[in-house]
Amino acid sequence: MPTQEATLYEIKDGAAWITLNRPENRNALSSVLVLEMYEHLVAANEDPKVRCIVLTGTGPAFCAGADLKSPPGASIEGRKSVPYPTVLTQIMDSNKPVIAAVNGAAFAGGLGLVGAADIVVAVDDVQFSFSEVRIGVIPAVISVVCIPKLGTHHAMKLFITGERFTGTQAVEMGFAHRAVPKNQLNEAVQEEIDMINLGGPNAVVECKKLVRSVPALSREEAFELTAEWSGRMFRSDEGAEGMAAFREKRKASWISSD
Repeated sequence: MPTQEATLYEIKDGAAWITLNRPENRNALSSVLVLEMYEHLVAANEDPKVRCIVLTGTGPAFCAGADLKSPPGASIEGRKSVPYPTVLTQIMDSNKPVIAAVNGAAFAGGLGLVGAADIVVAVDDVQFSFSEVRIGVIPAVISVVCIPKLGTHHAMKLFITGERFTGTQAVEMGFAHRAVPKNQLNEAVQEEIDMINLGGPNAVVECKKLVRSVPALSREEAFELTAEWSGRMFRSDEGAEGMAAFREKRKASWISSD
């Protein structure tokens, strides 16, 4: 896919890298950037060569939040805009795991991408802030994806104060999985990609669905659903291949021989 104005798209080692590419505006979420990000997410989901998706940014920032001059959903000449909640939903419902590689500051609406992602690797001293309250508004839309990770305890204080917190503190609060020095970010993300590639392609997809689905069910519903789900996976061709590879002490067919 060709490079577009506000984003970059590249496939490496089975991962589709979507890079926010407006460093002059700290990768603020313009209507064009949000549309392109959505288009890339859809393309990555439909590409059988892609096993996972990485979201990151160019320049000193990951994402500074909404571009107030051309916010997400604003009209675009000759193109149909996409609301920001549609992008967050696409990330969460994506069949491919989405990794947020937080390379720099992430403020306000930009934290929605972090909240929606399945795996978050951040630079340890990067600055996060739910800064909306400082300009008299609230982190309304992104609360849907951020509160489940932070819990109400942390979300209440961070939303009310707009205070800054680091990548290391984000890990401590459950908002990120790993915090690493800036010069180790790409290596850390590649480690996550490599681990994903070791899993069965369909099993990885189903694991994401499992984690998204089970918490919303009652205990009885969850046991009924997961018993059927488990049986289906054990009976699948991929499950048979994985168990055969384990017994025969060889790599499963989906693992690269490189």
